[in-house]
Amino acid sequence: MRILHLGKYFSPYVGGVEQVESDCVRAIGGAAEQLVFCFNHERGDLKETVNGVTVVRADVCAKAASQPLSASYGRLLKRAFREFDPDAVIFHFPNPFGTHYLLRQLKERPACRLIVWWHLDITKQKFLGKLFRGQTERLLKRADTVVSTSPNYIEGSKFLTRYREKCVVIPNCAGDERIRTDGNTVKRAEEIRAKYAGKTLLFALGRHVPYKGMEYLIRASAQLGDSFRVLIGGEGPLTDSLKSLAKGDEKIVFLGRIDEETRKACTLACDIFCFPSITKNEAFGIALAEAMALGKPAVTFHIEGSGVNYVSVDRETGLEAENANPEKYAAAIETLAQNESLRKQYGENARKRALTLFSEAAFRENVRTLLRIEV
Repeated sequence: MRILHLGKYFSPYVGGVEQVESDCVRAIGGAAEQLVFCFNHERGDLKETVNGVTVVRADVCAKAASQPLSASYGRLLKRAFREFDPDAVIFHFPNPFGTHYLLRQLKERPACRLIVWWHLDITKQKFLGKLFRGQTERLLKRADTVVSTSPNYIEGSKFLTRYREKCVVIPNCAGDERIRTDGNTVKRAEEIRAKYAGKTLLFALGRHVPYKGMEYLIRASAQLGDSFRVLIGGEGPLTDSLKSLAKGDEKIVFLGRIDEETRKACTLACDIFCFPSITKNEAFGIALAEAMALGKPAVTFHIEGSGVNYVSVDRETGLEAENANPEKYAAAIETLAQNESLRKQYGENARKRALTLFSEAAFRENVRTLLRIEV
């Protein structure tokens, strides 16, 4: 079997969709011949090998509303179809520019199986969503299977509800390497604990963009006493404004961009993992699943139609608060902080749920079953 993967970018580019695409490629492994086609996150047309898989990258000449644009994309994709002749395509949505050229190639290949991996609706760019509505409908009609990362998103998507019969649920995974710890990780976690001895330690991680909701975590921190410390990892367009908002709150520590080992050490060290995303742009929450796999209870907001509240279940693996309500978020944190046995219970439940539903092994089995490859 020959499988063509189409996404916006690919490793070493770091992003949630790109992580899932890499996980897909790894899950299939040597059971099929694979080709990855994407935009180049740097410059120029490029063909290379990444972890044993051929990757074709099309040069990006401009960007519009987060969508890369390329003068060479259509020509290179046509060549990829002609030379690779895929039996199946896994297309990571959203990608309106890629959708246009993909549908053109599939017109000539009715036998080629199309799997649309639906990461999220186009919600931020409302005009683009309306502009490409017809194209998206054509994509879903052509699709043989549509993958949703949670049942919540099927019910919450204005598109997927109309194509339920094509939908299957394959949750994202907390990859083995991303949750593996060793003596060095434990030592670093102990050092972090010692640095904030006597404090209830909160940890949050994510790009500093509006939908990640870091503003509401900072506002919640203002409701908490000095017995807390709030570690915030990551950076982004809102970093400066978040620091201004947090000014005077000595509980908050901005860590900046952190590496994988620091992320794991901070997660092990914390008492509560905070995941304050507020919109459906947060369709799943891989970082949340990874923290749960490391045995941490979570505090989330309720996001209607998002998979966040499928990943972490209210009053089972953590607590969820009314969306974008910092007072309720702070109250949920206080509840867990004051009840060590509850934190332990939720943390154990979180680890069990993550290792059952969101493990790399479960993801591999789901992907190979989808592709009718021997598990």
